Amino acid sequence: MKSILLVVLLVFPLSLSAYRPGEPDGFSEKLVQAAIKRTSYNVTYDGSYRRIDFPGGDVPNDIGVCTDVVIRSYRALGIDLQKDVHEDMKVNFHLYPKIWGLSKPDTNIDHRRVPNLQTLFKRKGVTLGKSRNPKDYQPGDLVTWMLPGNLPHIGIVINRKSGITGNPLIAHNIGSGPKIEDMLFRYTITGHYRYYGNLK
Repeated sequence: MKSILLVVLLVFPLSLSAYRPGEPDGFSEKLVQAAIKRTSYNVTYDGSYRRIDFPGGDVPNDIGVCTDVVIRSYRALGIDLQKDVHEDMKVNFHLYPKIWGLSKPDTNIDHRRVPNLQTLFKRKGVTLGKSRNPKDYQPGDLVTWMLPGNLPHIGIVINRKSGITGNPLIAHNIGSGPKIEDMLFRYTITGHYRYYGNLK
């Protein structure tokens, strides 16, 4: 009986309890469902620069990168990371990375860059520890990694666990479109956050 229960818990979504002080009601569950839905779309990995509307701008639906999984998941909850990043960068540009040689914010691309999202989450969200304990990573958490070749990456922890490792699964796009995978500890973790945007 115990083994049957274990399989059920690992295969089906786990319940989300209200254990996060300050979290809007049902936020994590909604974000997780939005992230899972992103993995049903056929998306070609393409991070090329494109001019988009502001606010609420997006690249074509059939292209995207890791940040677009996060951006589109948050948009489903009424939170526009394009707007949030721009408004904070406009006032605090000196606090954001200068990796790209910009002299002012650019609403077309700033929010699609992992280091900028990390800065926003550190400043306006909740920064959590970077442990090797899978229990520390809860549904709705945002995790960033450094991939080989110094490539930053981001994904969303969902409410399912691997039946093999017991690790929480991640919704992300690492190059072959949005997927759900057991990759939490596959690369070096550089950040761990919760972000509620204007719903705080």
